[in-house]
Amino acid sequence: MNVMNADPVIGIDLGTTNSEVAVFVDGRVETVEENGTAILPSCVGLDPTGALLVGVEARNQLVLYPDRTVRSVKRKMGTDALLTLGDRTFRPQEISAMILRRLKERAERRLGCPVAKAVITVPAQFNDAQRQATRDAGAIAGLEVLRIINEPTAACLAYEAAHKHGARTVLAFDLGGGTFDVSIVRMEGDVVEVIASHGDNQLGGDDFDAALAASIADCLYSRQEKPALLTPTAILRLNRAAETAKMHLSDQTFARLLEDQLPTERGGMERIDEEITRLAFDDLLEPFLARMLAAVHRALADAGLKPREIDEIVLVGGSTRIPAVQNLLEREFGKRPRTDVHPDLAVAYGAGVMASRLMGATEQRILVDITPYTFGTSCLGEVRGQYCEYHFAAVIRSGAPLPVRRAESFYTCYDCQEVVEVNIFQGESEDARENTLIGRFRIKGLSRVPQNNEIVLHMALDLDGILRVTATEKATGLSKEVAIENALAKLDAAQLEKSRKEVAALFASAPLDDGDAHASEDDDAGIATEEPPPDDCADLLARATQARAKMDAADQADADRILAQLAAAREARDDAAVVKAIEELKDILFYLESE
Repeated sequence: MNVMNADPVIGIDLGTTNSEVAVFVDGRVETVEENGTAILPSCVGLDPTGALLVGVEARNQLVLYPDRTVRSVKRKMGTDALLTLGDRTFRPQEISAMILRRLKERAERRLGCPVAKAVITVPAQFNDAQRQATRDAGAIAGLEVLRIINEPTAACLAYEAAHKHGARTVLAFDLGGGTFDVSIVRMEGDVVEVIASHGDNQLGGDDFDAALAASIADCLYSRQEKPALLTPTAILRLNRAAETAKMHLSDQTFARLLEDQLPTERGGMERIDEEITRLAFDDLLEPFLARMLAAVHRALADAGLKPREIDEIVLVGGSTRIPAVQNLLEREFGKRPRTDVHPDLAVAYGAGVMASRLMGATEQRILVDITPYTFGTSCLGEVRGQYCEYHFAAVIRSGAPLPVRRAESFYTCYDCQEVVEVNIFQGESEDARENTLIGRFRIKGLSRVPQNNEIVLHMALDLDGILRVTATEKATGLSKEVAIENALAKLDAAQLEKSRKEVAALFASAPLDDGDAHASEDDDAGIATEEPPPDDCADLLARATQARAKMDAADQADADRILAQLAAAREARDDAAVVKAIEELKDILFYLESE
């Protein structure tokens, strides 16, 4: 078949939190990027003038106009629910169609021609009503849905091109924003067969955000003699801050959640400033992890397989970045999951692979760069049953996609310890002395406090093979950094073979550990005179969204803070605070728009 003359078929991952589209172009499959990202937030809204917002713009107005914005519509697919946007109501299929239409337009701009056919993915646990609703959404968006395929199948298609040799059994672990699937897939040649699947259409990252937000709110209420409950808008803001904290905790050992001017149902304002540790977050995840593990066991039982019979584990969905999730799988299967395809884009890519096949094409897959080595430090711990100072603690694991950042916490050994020597190793052995020492430095002048003073070790490895290591005393911020050039320089054949054997032995003997984190922000409000009309707010919101591409990190933080203040002030009917927030936002936009 002449692919050049075939009608284009696009592949779409219609996700709960984010959606993406993939196309076949220039002889290969690619996920389509706009404004530097392939990810489109699955959020739809109407601004106060009635104009449609899809994606980032809709997500940005969620806190300001929650009654005009819908997110996580995927959880409503196949139901008779009516969703409100301002003074209008829509069925879930219609909201989903708006997201599909925006993705369709994105694909058309990339291809330079109209698109009328698509492959769309759904969770393996979607029932007939939910699948039909997805087809309906495609039709509403102007797309003939040629194929509905399960998300785990699509993910395996994305991974499949790297292993053209022999049959293998793969476990696809798909944990997104709102749904969870685990599927056992048998792959041989061009055949990808799902032999067992289990999951939960009401389990995902949204639930983790809500649990963290609820925990923070409970802490706030517990400190009050007569708890003043937060308003729905305040809860929305807290949920968004919790989501940011959750993402930070994938790379760091703690995150700060700071939200100011949170309105209460009594008309007052509350401030939250909490530090969340990864350990505390992991404890919060325990009931969700138990549900995931039960689904894994059910899928294995249905397939008639034992964990050791699984050849590979592939991760799908942004929530699989959470270290506790990856550690759960390592403990259960004795091997680390593969990380060589972007978990947010794997499903869309796989849908694109299927779409290209329907066009008669043979695709080529492009993998992200990964680190083939593990990097870490030495510390007190067990080495082959003996307690000593040469235990190797991994910080960045081999197989991590580049660039990568990780952090782990370590603690001083004795009272008034003022100096810590940090030795950086590359290798896989639990005995640091058997690994390669690639750098060392000292951090001096630590606080004279009792033992267990926390030292956070950050490692960042970039695409050029430069490893940056920073040790920071958490209590004071005292830090020392070193940059190690050519951290990815290849080992010679003998070293490589040695590492391979050590990895195999390590996998066979015990599960490994991993580490991951990020943070969030906000501030206060003020005074002025009269409430501006809603159109003024809508215009400012549109301008802020448009100017966001020009903002640096500090400007974005300021803009987010002011928008949060504006939302709180509008809900509290604080006219002076509304005008002050609008004037602050206008000042930022004036400088950006005049550049």
